[in-house]
Amino acid sequence: MSSITLEQADTIVKAALAHGSEQGFNPLTVAVLDPGGVLVALARQDGSGNLRPDIAVAKAWGILGLGMTNRAIAKRAAESPEFFTSVATLAGGRILSVPGGVFVLDADGQVIGAVGVTGDASRNDEAAAVAGIEAAGLTPVTGAED
Repeated sequence: MSSITLEQADTIVKAALAHGSEQGFNPLTVAVLDPGGVLVALARQDGSGNLRPDIAVAKAWGILGLGMTNRAIAKRAAESPEFFTSVATLAGGRILSVPGGVFVLDADGQVIGAVGVTGDASRNDEAAAVAGIEAAGLTPVTGAED
């Protein structure tokens, strides 16, 4: 299984933060995880809250753990709240059902990691993640493509 590299993760973090700054977003936190859910890179802008690193990791970790986008998780949670509550408990709370967790695919279409961004509105968080992933020459998958 291929995995995101530290160089790619660093590019994603820097580009996502730059995108947020250029767009006037609130201070962001960006987490990049490998396919197994292990943290590869994390950065928190000045002024981003103390819980933001945990939230960013949860956005990315949850999609990797369930193998579905945040949008699909949200749909599943709405259809079966007891399932979502059980899974969130099992995962130690590291699953969120709002945009901001984005799969990272390589040139062959294989998942090589995930990015979680938090700090602004969820759609803006997601936009920053997408900008970072694209800056690294990789493909983002948000679920909005469907």
